[in-house]
Amino acid sequence: MSRPGGDDAADRPGRDTVRSDRWRLNTDPEAVERDLSRLVLTLVELVRQLVERQCIRRMGEGDLTEEQVETLGLTLMRLEEAMTELCERFGLSPADLNLDLGPLGTLLPTDR
Repeated sequence: MSRPGGDDAADRPGRDTVRSDRWRLNTDPEAVERDLSRLVLTLVELVRQLVERQCIRRMGEGDLTEEQVETLGLTLMRLEEAMTELCERFGLSPADLNLDLGPLGTLLPTDR
């Protein structure tokens, strides 16, 4: 049933097209790829830092053998090098990975 004044979609051909066009994003494919890469690398860096802190905590508690400490140290260095290489490949700096969460501050700690 029509509303007074004939204001339903059947009375206005093309209205659905106009409505759907308002919700479309016109994006540059390269920008989308860069932003997605940034997001994925940010998550990987967050997990890497969490693992690093956990390893440091365990080393401080004396839970690990000398061999385990050596293995963890080498692994953490390799992970950091891999992150640096990935950032370079995608044209990102480490600062680019530290997303601003508004009133919460930044995602990654800035004490480095």
